[in-house]
Amino acid sequence: MAGEATRTVLFADVSGSSQLYESAGDEVAAKAIAQCMRAVREVTEAAGGELIKEIGDEAMTLFADPDSAANAATRMHLAVEALPPVGATTLALRIGFHTGAVMRRDDDLFGDTVNLASRIAGQASRGQVLMSEQTAALLAPVLRGMTRALYSVEVKGKTESVALCELVWRQSPDVTDMAGSAAHVSIGRLWLKHRGAEVTGWDSVVRIGRDKECEIVVTSDNASRQHCTIERRRDKFVLRDHSTNGTYVAVEGEAEMALHREDYILRGHGWIACGEPRAQTAEAIEYYCE
Repeated sequence: MAGEATRTVLFADVSGSSQLYESAGDEVAAKAIAQCMRAVREVTEAAGGELIKEIGDEAMTLFADPDSAANAATRMHLAVEALPPVGATTLALRIGFHTGAVMRRDDDLFGDTVNLASRIAGQASRGQVLMSEQTAALLAPVLRGMTRALYSVEVKGKTESVALCELVWRQSPDVTDMAGSAAHVSIGRLWLKHRGAEVTGWDSVVRIGRDKECEIVVTSDNASRQHCTIERRRDKFVLRDHSTNGTYVAVEGEAEMALHREDYILRGHGWIACGEPRAQTAEAIEYYCE
């Protein structure tokens, strides 16, 4: 069967599978990952979607529209969270989807939509659901109200960057009551200082990079346009690198570390440098976290 149609392609990837093989052994890890893939398949079919194929620890699925994909993504996370831990490891998914024209041939999917959905899934952190801004605009109002704009990523073959949105899925209608688990969480505080200017609070994400639309603009040639982001996750502030040259974090009194497409929970007092060590740049961002 061949032909193009507008569909939503969703990729679900098991987070930390490589480490699981190393810590638990091949047989145990393979069995645990197979359980995750079975949960993804069952949720997909129950939501009216189709499992196209499994690629190691990743599943490619197809849905008629983004609403179906968003609801399925929520159920996928819940299903995998309900699985028993493997030793000290609790399994989780990283999910990304995109809506657009899809070419189907020989029981496989091809085209720009598939490539972009895969790229978006690769940007997701453990437990996240990401989509393109274009796809978020197609969601029903109740689901669109549960998304938040993040950052843009460069995609090979595209002249313009792709803006990403996150589905805050724990607020989804599929999750009946999450309020109690966060009712007594103490929200931390974070101060950022750059070239005499301060950022002391925000509702969503602080973007750092050369792009003039970033909340903190750095002019270093080694910095990417959308270099890194800082977002609040409950009482934590998480720095995530999206760059080519990496993000350097120096906690006061400790050795500087380099992040590359990784998350880091900020703590104490320190400095953030984009694309080069703190000692080599005048663009370091000082932070205080409590």
